[in-house]
Amino acid sequence: MKVSFKNDYSEGCHPRILDALTKTNLEQQNGYGLDEYCVSASNLIRNKCGSPLSKVHFVSGGTQANLLVISAALKPFESVIAATTGHIYTNEAGAIEATGHKVNTIATEDGKLTVDHITAILDGHQNTPHVVKPKMVYISNATEIGTIYSKKELQSLYKYCNANALYLFMDGARLGSGLMASTSDLSLADVAKYTDVFWLGGTKNGALIGEAIVINNADIQSDFEFHLKQKGAMLSKGRLLGIQFNELLKDDLFFDLARHANLQAMKLKEALTAKGHSFLSETHTNQIFPILPNTTIDELSENFDFHIWKKINDSSSAIRLIASWATTDAQVASFVEALKRV
Repeated sequence: MKVSFKNDYSEGCHPRILDALTKTNLEQQNGYGLDEYCVSASNLIRNKCGSPLSKVHFVSGGTQANLLVISAALKPFESVIAATTGHIYTNEAGAIEATGHKVNTIATEDGKLTVDHITAILDGHQNTPHVVKPKMVYISNATEIGTIYSKKELQSLYKYCNANALYLFMDGARLGSGLMASTSDLSLADVAKYTDVFWLGGTKNGALIGEAIVINNADIQSDFEFHLKQKGAMLSKGRLLGIQFNELLKDDLFFDLARHANLQAMKLKEALTAKGHSFLSETHTNQIFPILPNTTIDELSENFDFHIWKKINDSSSAIRLIASWATTDAQVASFVEALKRV
């Protein structure tokens, strides 16, 4: 069987979560997120964010989190700004457009939006009823190509968004990995302070399923539960999500798992660098994008799974390698040895 570096959700979940789900299995709890575990996990998140007035909602997946937040926050004629690499634009089967909202995109060099990018979109959409009205800025941290925002960059975006009546929304599918990157100067409290809404991804960081939407802006908090219910995202057995996040956050297991994934990816990066290979982007998270000869890719594909991310030229391509919370030293070593033999 091939070793997979294809994604960070190939495995099930951290054993502690399975143990917690089993131990609490026969407990009778309230439904729809009102169980003691959802309440406890919500309090843990607010405490770690230093944001007692934030509202927390647990949902099953990332696309669901994105379409819920965007459709709840925006009026029918309002749009969301994203990088062309943004997940809501490239990988969600038109989920945002299906809710009636246009995604205004702009190309970036590193997957990150800047004030200049947003200004360019706003300049092309003056406040006139003949075009959509940009109202939200969507960013990811870590981005879809493994890069991260600095505290200064996030502060700059948030300040600009406030000055231009825009919501700032962070997709946190790999937020754990982003925060635990060796080059990151952001904390979870910073994210809560400098966004209107974000979500904390569990699916790609040790949970079976689940993401935690954290709404910091009171305007978006209003009636959000109705959006959850109407779009089928309010689980009757909400405990299944609450138990997982409670386990991940009660002693910072969430951050330990993300740090582990990053370290394993950096071992792969070190080995590839030693072989003289370059990278599509400079990353310090659990995603790396080495550029390899197609012949090398073919040889590695015999024993390893990964995505071929982008064609560079007729003889080489960039691949994506992702380490997970469960990636072992032995799996990394097997790839390193295979690379040496190529």
